[in-house]
Amino acid sequence: MARVIDPRRHRNERIAAAVVVVVLAAIATVAVRWNLFEQRELRSDQRYIPRPVTITPDVTALQELVRIDSSKPEGVARAARWIAAYLENNGVRAELIESAPSMLNVYARIKGRRPGHALLLFNHIDVVPAGDGWSSDPFAATIGGDRMWGRGTLDMKALTICQLVAFVDIAKSGRAPEHDLVFLATAEEERGSREGMQWLLAHRPDLFDGVAYGITEGGITELIGDRLTYFGVEIGGKQLVQAIVSAPSRESLRAARIALEPAMFPRQPERVVPAVRAYFQQAAPTRLQFRDALADIDKTIREGHFWKLPPTYRDLVQNSVATGGPQDRNGRMEMLVTMINLPDEDPAARLAWLSKTIAPTGAVVRDVPVREGPVPTSPGNTRLFALLTAEASKRYGVPAGAQVLFRSATDSRFLRRRGIVCYGISPYLVNFAQSVSIHSADESITVPAFQEGIEFTRSVVRAWAAE
Repeated sequence: MARVIDPRRHRNERIAAAVVVVVLAAIATVAVRWNLFEQRELRSDQRYIPRPVTITPDVTALQELVRIDSSKPEGVARAARWIAAYLENNGVRAELIESAPSMLNVYARIKGRRPGHALLLFNHIDVVPAGDGWSSDPFAATIGGDRMWGRGTLDMKALTICQLVAFVDIAKSGRAPEHDLVFLATAEEERGSREGMQWLLAHRPDLFDGVAYGITEGGITELIGDRLTYFGVEIGGKQLVQAIVSAPSRESLRAARIALEPAMFPRQPERVVPAVRAYFQQAAPTRLQFRDALADIDKTIREGHFWKLPPTYRDLVQNSVATGGPQDRNGRMEMLVTMINLPDEDPAARLAWLSKTIAPTGAVVRDVPVREGPVPTSPGNTRLFALLTAEASKRYGVPAGAQVLFRSATDSRFLRRRGIVCYGISPYLVNFAQSVSIHSADESITVPAFQEGIEFTRSVVRAWAAE
């Protein structure tokens, strides 16, 4: 799912908010972290009681897709062909689009009764490498208890299957949707989407003709113990700018880092963007200790109580900075500086600030490998947003509303800049032990939760198709 904010490694928002669930990543990515500030009881995974499992064709399909190691181009090609075959076997014509050698993207479209206002279901095929520390084969998709284990189960092949099932459901219904329904599986997201969504937007803009809305990974479902408390629909997130800072000596580089420290640990909020204010207000009733502070964040800041909030909330109202370690490059010292900016920040202005801050130390910005933003947030007053939140409240019996990501991103950021309204969801529940496995060892999804996510996605897409 989502994409890296850590300058050395792609991290998912699911490993960064209150027991938070993706998804899917990206994102890359994807997005959950256990919020220790609000936890009253830390239930270990050992206390979890597995639920009965029925192996349905959808479960088998997920196993088949997870068993394809798509961390390398040849695996991406195999997985893309599997997805295309799934569509073709269900009567839907699929197009394979090569964005780089072996990097295949999958596209399909069901024509609607009326033009425009098309809905795009989009996901990414690639996964991060399995790495070490697995208890079993990371590409075996083994089911133990009620869990399926394997790289990509959460980020984001489970959501890919949910979207495929919902898409095929409309194709087989015998009735055209009111507007076009589009499916898109991209070849690459985990490394920045240059051979995935960015390439497709640049070279195949026709794929997005008439598309007004999109659904992908990035939503966050929050749990206390194993009880769901809030279903978050992602509407936006902070944006990344990475710069390589060069200095004539180690001492100069160290001075540059010291000059940046106030921005690494900012003492004052920058500002509250409307999307963040809406998120705080909608999530506040479920926040126990911080209910009142989040319900009126402007008052909280005005009265000087901002610093009583956990970092997961503070990060959403301030720009922040992180630095990598020093590197010797042909006699000059360099470090990577990552600026994590509010959604509407101008990256040029942030780079100008960086240059001005480090100039007295003799350091300069040598290169800018990543420059993102500004990106508009998606509104929370659309019919699609209402369908998503209504289904979550009905199915899971919890409050549902907006979510803003603070340490990761998804491919939605590229589409939102083109005027496409995108929402990130995690249609299934993910517990703490599963959330921390994203991009780590022993990634897994609960099979009954995955099956519930399929029904969630089908219900929303059916309702959209009928309107």
